[in-house]
Amino acid sequence: MRTEYVEAVLSLVELVPPGAVVAYGDVAELLGSGGARQVGSVMSHHGSAVPWWRVLRASGEAPPGLEAEALPFYIREGTPLLGRYADFLRTGEGRWRVDIMAARWAPEDGDFDLIDSIAEGLERRLHKLSAPDDEMTE
Repeated sequence: MRTEYVEAVLSLVELVPPGAVVAYGDVAELLGSGGARQVGSVMSHHGSAVPWWRVLRASGEAPPGLEAEALPFYIREGTPLLGRYADFLRTGEGRWRVDIMAARWAPEDGDFDLIDSIAEGLERRLHKLSAPDDEMTE
């Protein structure tokens, strides 16, 4: 995965405010590059330093395998939830998800200026050669 793309995805994710979420495909669409799978790959390999719980499946399901870790963040931030999340917190049982229709981030004008800047920077940088981020290149 190109370093430029990783940096752009992470920069965009940092813009998502507490209590709001975006789907993997939303990030790709806002960047005008890649797709949901590419964004998911970036988040699974590099997303620990950003609010990773704010990026999820279009169904509203938390990142796979991180449901128990993500739920306290959603509750603390007041993210709208559906299902038996209280049971899940108490017992580890019960299905739940984020109410993505209510929680989906709707960027404002100032946000779009930042998003456009990130997307344009990505576009410029993708036209230049870059070293792969394979931990073998110095």
